[in-house]
Amino acid sequence: MPDISLNVIVLLCLASAGAGWVDAVVGGGGLIQLPALMVGLPGNLAPTYALATNKAVSVVGTTGAAITYVRKAPVDVRLAVRIGGAALLGSAAGALLAGGISKDVLRPAVMVVLVLVAGFVIFKPAFGTAPASGPVTRRRILLAILLAGCGIGFYDGLFGPGTGTFLVLALTALLHLDLVTASATTKIVNVCTNLGALAMFSYQGVVLWKLAALMAVFNLGGGMLGARMALKKGSGFVRVVLLTVVCVLVVKLGHDQWVAWQPADVAGGVPGR
Repeated sequence: MPDISLNVIVLLCLASAGAGWVDAVVGGGGLIQLPALMVGLPGNLAPTYALATNKAVSVVGTTGAAITYVRKAPVDVRLAVRIGGAALLGSAAGALLAGGISKDVLRPAVMVVLVLVAGFVIFKPAFGTAPASGPVTRRRILLAILLAGCGIGFYDGLFGPGTGTFLVLALTALLHLDLVTASATTKIVNVCTNLGALAMFSYQGVVLWKLAALMAVFNLGGGMLGARMALKKGSGFVRVVLLTVVCVLVVKLGHDQWVAWQPADVAGGVPGR
């Protein structure tokens, strides 16, 4: 493990606990954990180490949240695994193309989608609040596998921010699930995608395993607490957290885009990053 001060390790563990809680409720925990790792790790390490360690931590918390949900929520595990398998393939395909697509082009498009999503959730207060319906049609299941699995999985490999949130929204809309059941299903899908990415990062040797193991304990605790709170408080609570995460995503992506558009520093000629 690289030389990291005790204070930084404590802050990383706290960030990991918060990320686990957010991710379990509605997805989007990477908004907290990944930036914390990128700031906390020594500057001489490539960003890949932060990405890889983030996946190693997240897979533990996501698995804990998934187990908590499966025990108490009406989750169709078989369907969730099928969507997860499709998402695994989609994520791998996205990762292969990630280097050739400008994130400066993707950010504005994702921001527009998020703003539309926020507007939809605000003006459709009943969205995701009804109890999960019975069996859905085969057509809707196929759409969920293709769009939520392959499509959002592809986005996860290509870019990533907000993947869990997009999955919750897609599964709620396509499978007529309430937000709690959609969050539960999303956790199983996330486990599949995280394992695939982690396997690739492990092969590349860029996972900081000791730091990941320590952070994973806190991420697991936050994830299980978040899942219990979502189950206890219901879809109304998840809806509020969902809107909060979407707004934070818009602000975060807007900030990243603003930084990317800044001209080179006049004094030093260094890009404003």
